[in-house]
Amino acid sequence: MAISQALRASARSAYRLLLRASSSTFAGDETVLRAFRLKIRQDAIAVRDTTDAAVYEQHNSVAREIATILRQNVVQAARLDGPENADTWRVRITQDTELGSNETVKNPPAVETSRRARKKEKDAQASSEHPAPALDSASKAPTFYSALKKAHKDRIIPEINEEELEEKFVRGQSVNKTENNVQLLHLPTGIRVSCHETRSLALNRRIARSRLAEKLDKIQNPGLSKGELQQAKQRERERRRLKKAKKKRTEKGSTES
Repeated sequence: MAISQALRASARSAYRLLLRASSSTFAGDETVLRAFRLKIRQDAIAVRDTTDAAVYEQHNSVAREIATILRQNVVQAARLDGPENADTWRVRITQDTELGSNETVKNPPAVETSRRARKKEKDAQASSEHPAPALDSASKAPTFYSALKKAHKDRIIPEINEEELEEKFVRGQSVNKTENNVQLLHLPTGIRVSCHETRSLALNRRIARSRLAEKLDKIQNPGLSKGELQQAKQRERERRRLKKAKKKRTEKGSTES
């Protein structure tokens, strides 16, 4: 089966996306830029003569995903000169770089002053002298929505360690026939999640990790997770609605009497 003109046009478009992404990501690093462009050229030549439309389309899809990852998830870094900068790196972040949920990148912590350091030391000493009572297994989440909202805000959000994940890519069925079905196994807890909502492998990986984070949040913070807070918010709205309706009925009965 011959490759259609539409598929060949799609391949040219994906190739141009890779060229633009590499120019943006590897700007100033001619060695890496030439090596990358040589690699994508070799891959394009290797698949050019294929007659399998599915293989051709999969190659185009992978090329577009690589271009997206290059733009959003790959950055250049260089170590600063001088002995005082031994562990300091300058990172080149572009307007396309995806910062994700890394709050330390989006909102870097303030430099700690001597006054703040003394206050932190004083608070630590006070907490060691008067430790907070430990919560037993029977402790429950706050009943009132206002207290629940505050406890939700102060909870410790679990972090996902990539080294504790086992990730597999399975061929999808309902969305397309590429390996975009992401399956994650959290080794410490045995929790499994999967996602094949979109054609984008990168987006499915992000959604799968978000779902895993929600499950870990429910385990580590029972009654305080984001989903449970939404349910509590809905119950609070219903309670207020019923209270308002009851008040109206009472006022109406008083008026009639």
